[in-house]
Amino acid sequence: MFRIIKVTGESLSPFYQEGDYVVITTIPFLLRRLKPGATIVFSHDQYGTLIKQVKQVIAHGNMIEVTGLNRYSVDSRTFGPIPISAVIGKVIWHIAKPRK
Repeated sequence: MFRIIKVTGESLSPFYQEGDYVVITTIPFLLRRLKPGATIVFSHDQYGTLIKQVKQVIAHGNMIEVTGLNRYSVDSRTFGPIPISAVIGKVIWHIAKPRK
């Protein structure tokens, strides 16, 4: 129902940074109700486990366009929309590492 995942990379910097943790929910009911702006963790065949924000939900195709906040992020601009079935969970809590 819930998982804790460590953030790696700078895809959603400055909001989520390397070494932060997120708590995600894996409850299917909540994953079917994703909306633009939600932060999700998903699996991609080529890039592995990624954390991105939902840009658009394509309901008629069960697909989601995702985006990173860093302009160099690998996201739907690179690999296109992802199937909703690839979503591992939705971020419900952000635990930031101490900043200097």
